[in-house]
Amino acid sequence: MIDFGIDKLALIGAVALIVIGPEKLPRVARTVGVLLGKAQRYVSQVQSEVNRSMELEELKKVKTGLEEAARDVGQSVEDRINEARDAIYTDPQAEQASQHEPIPYYSYGPPVRKNWRLKRGATPLWYKQRHGVRRQVQSGAARVARFRPGPR
Repeated sequence: MIDFGIDKLALIGAVALIVIGPEKLPRVARTVGVLLGKAQRYVSQVQSEVNRSMELEELKKVKTGLEEAARDVGQSVEDRINEARDAIYTDPQAEQASQHEPIPYYSYGPPVRKNWRLKRGATPLWYKQRHGVRRQVQSGAARVARFRPGPR
C-alpha cells in the first residue's frame, strides 16, 4: 500500500487548501473519508470471500481424505471378516460343533417382568402426579360419573 508520512500529508493538505478553498475543503474531506471507508469495506468483503472459498476447498480436500480412509477401513474390516469366516468353515472341529445347533434366543419366550409392581410402587408421589399416573383404581361407573357433566 502507499506509504504516507506526516510531511506528505501536510503537503497534500496545503495543495488541497489552495486548490479547493477553505469553504469547500471540509465537505470534500468528508466525502473523501466516506469513499475511503466504502473502499476499505469492499476490500475486506472481497478478502473474507476469498478466505471462505479457500477454507471451503480445504474442507473438501479433508472430506475426500476422510471418505477414502473410511472406505479403506471398511474394506480392511470386511477382508478380516471374510478371513475369519473362511477359517471357521474350513476348520474340521468347527464343522463337528456346528452339528449341534444352539437354541435361538427367541425360543425362550419374552423376558419375565417379576418386579414391575414393586418398581411402580417405589415411584415418588410427586412424579406420579406430574406425569398423570393413576394411583387408585376406579370402577367403570365411577369413571363415567366423574366425567358426566353436572347440572347447570
